[in-house]
Order: sequence, then structure tokens, then C-alpha cells
Amino acid sequence: MVDLFVKGGNFMWPLLFMLFFGLVVAFERFYTLSKAHINASDFFAQIQEALKQGGPEAAAEVCSNTQGPVASVLHAGLLRIDRGLDHVEKAITESGAVEMAFLERGMVWLSTVANIAPLLGFLGTVSGMISAFESIAAAGDVEPSIVASGISEALITTASGLVIAIPIQAFHNYFVSKIDKIIIDMQEASTQFTEELIQLGYGKGE
Repeated sequence: MVDLFVKGGNFMWPLLFMLFFGLVVAFERFYTLSKAHINASDFFAQIQEALKQGGPEAAAEVCSNTQGPVASVLHAGLLRIDRGLDHVEKAITESGAVEMAFLERGMVWLSTVANIAPLLGFLGTVSGMISAFESIAAAGDVEPSIVASGISEALITTASGLVIAIPIQAFHNYFVSKIDKIIIDMQEASTQFTEELIQLGYGKGE
């Protein structure tokens, strides 16, 4: 592996950095999104029960004890329940925007790595082919041994760029699907929450 890295030439160093950076972001996103995901149906059932049995204070406590953006947006609404339904909906919207930004943090970097790594690989390919042709020009003849190092550099960097880009792109697509699911859960929970407040007579304001 070290031998292949050396044969790949100078472009292997930025490719190695892209791999390391992409994996760090991917692991951070995996950890964060795993913590953010909850069973939204079970959670909302707890909120309904808390509202019926203990009122907004009990529901807010359930939210405080539950991790993730779904709980956070409902908790924001509960904190303004005494001001009326309009304020509740506004608080939920504002909190939802913040949570969405948090969920999508770092995704642009994964996309960047997936797009740039193959380009760096192709740039290394061009560099390797230039080296090969320079060797031919210097020798004045075409011998396999003369051009082998340049062609080897070209192929190694191309393969390395693709090897980096493919899993990072797969991580990116997986995280996008996870984020979309969490956002849908937030929207559905928010809608059900406001409807529940109306049915129970909460959120009318002063």
C-alpha cells in the first residue's frame, strides 16, 4: 500500500487529505444523525399523554428528556403556549429552521470531497502522462520501461480518486435520506402537535 502511494506521485498527498477529511466528517455526521433519530410516533404518543395528564409542563418535561430535533421543536412551541397558538407555530417554525441547519451541517463538505477527489485523480493522471511523454522525448525512443512509471502514476491517482469518491458519495446519499426522514418527522409532529393543542383547548393565549 505504501509502495502504491509513493508510485502515485505528489497528487497522492491531497488525495490522502481528502480521504481523511471526508471520513472525519462522515463519522461525525453518522454519530450526530444517529442521536437525532427517534421513533416519532412513540414520542408524540408520550406528548399526547403528558398533555392530557399533566398539561404543557409535563409535555415540556418529556421534550427536555428526549434528544433530537423533533423534541426540540415541540419544546420550543410549549415554551410559548401561554402566548397563543400563533406564537407556538412561530416558535416551532424558527426552531425547525435552526434544527434543519444543524442536521445539514457538514453535508456540503462531503459533497465537495466526492466531487473533487476524482478531479484530483484525473489531474494526477494528466501529470503522469506528461511525465511519460517527457521520458519518451528524453530517451528518443518508446520503451515500456521508460514510460512505465508515468503510466503507473496516472492509473494509481485515477483509481485513488474514485476509491475515495465512491464511499464518500454513498455516505452523503445515506445521510441525505436520514435527514429527509427526520425533517418529515419534525413536520408531521409539529402539525399533529398544533392540532392536539386545539383539541385540548391549549394555546388560545390571553
